[in-house]
Amino acid sequence: MRRALLLTALLACAPCAAQAEDLVSGLSQDQIQITSNYTGTNIVVFGAIEQPDPSGSIGDVVVLVRGPDTDVEVRRKARIAGIWVNHNAITLYGMPGYYYLASTKPLSEIASGDTLARYALGVQNLYPRSASTRSPRKAEPFRQAAIRERERIHLYTENPDGVEFLGYTLFRVSVPVPATVPRGQYTAEVYLFKNGAVTSAQSTPLFVDQIGIERQIFAFAHALPLAYGMVVVSLAVLLGWLSSLVFRQRM
Repeated sequence: MRRALLLTALLACAPCAAQAEDLVSGLSQDQIQITSNYTGTNIVVFGAIEQPDPSGSIGDVVVLVRGPDTDVEVRRKARIAGIWVNHNAITLYGMPGYYYLASTKPLSEIASGDTLARYALGVQNLYPRSASTRSPRKAEPFRQAAIRERERIHLYTENPDGVEFLGYTLFRVSVPVPATVPRGQYTAEVYLFKNGAVTSAQSTPLFVDQIGIERQIFAFAHALPLAYGMVVVSLAVLLGWLSSLVFRQRM
């Protein structure tokens, strides 16, 4: 919600002449239901540019799908007495759990670094809301490590040619949603750039949630973790005892 309000405020500062062109966008589905056999899926962000400028280029499109903010603990390993152990740790508060960005060309060719940073476009422009240290210089290598790890497991991705135009103004983007994404509310944001500035933008909510018995177990485990742990241990003991009875009868 805060990001949507920020997006609206930033667009209000755009030049009035840039309002001739406008975006219309949508999602192939606005809810992804997670079950026990979920292995990932793809959603499609599609849209069109209304009232394009007939005298020139329609500009560049950037599509961003980002997931709920999470707290990330990053540890640095150090070699002590010949053994690698976890040494320093910093928690980054408010990093996106999922981040997928597609554009018509590399971001550096679309807008300046200041403009990209203003809209948090590009993984290198992802900063935590706060950190467990007051020193930004100390937190920076931990931020970079968190980004690299999420890129490795495909939770953070940039695709500089991922926007496919189906016509002069129609476009689509296929967004992979792996099984490891966090549950919660996402946003699909579409930006139209022209001459290095945002001329139009739209944001659409997307929900990723569990259903069925998986949802009930997930909610129980997070609401009552101690009780959940006791139930799991009790079931393990019970199953072990029943297995021993069956094994004795066969002997």
